[in-house]
Amino acid sequence: MNLEKVVFGFFVLLAATLNMGFFVGDIANPDLHNVYELFAALAVSLIATVLKFGDRTQIGAVHLATSLVADLQLIAASVVWVWADEISKAGITPESTASVVSLSGGALLANLVSVVLLVTETVTFHRG
Repeated sequence: MNLEKVVFGFFVLLAATLNMGFFVGDIANPDLHNVYELFAALAVSLIATVLKFGDRTQIGAVHLATSLVADLQLIAASVVWVWADEISKAGITPESTASVVSLSGGALLANLVSVVLLVTETVTFHRG
């Protein structure tokens, strides 16, 4: 068992599950989407991205690309949430919540692609 692969797989799956936890629920109801779960998903996704930097294989490059997409989507979702909550006079509205949840949905898709790549890489691994 390779400890590095275990840690990498742990963070990839944790990022996907946290993102899924935030995404599930009525898209316009801010009561169903916890801001701390969004920030946890972003933090874990950033850690997963850093773990992908050392892999110089082709599939490692695709892993990094999917993680960067997820990071970008989650950062945009966080910026929209902070803007709506702290700067906008209207506060958290159904429209701003829908924007945040939609952006996290894009990140969720990128995370799911990363999980599929991880499973594919694991299944095709040959012991030498």
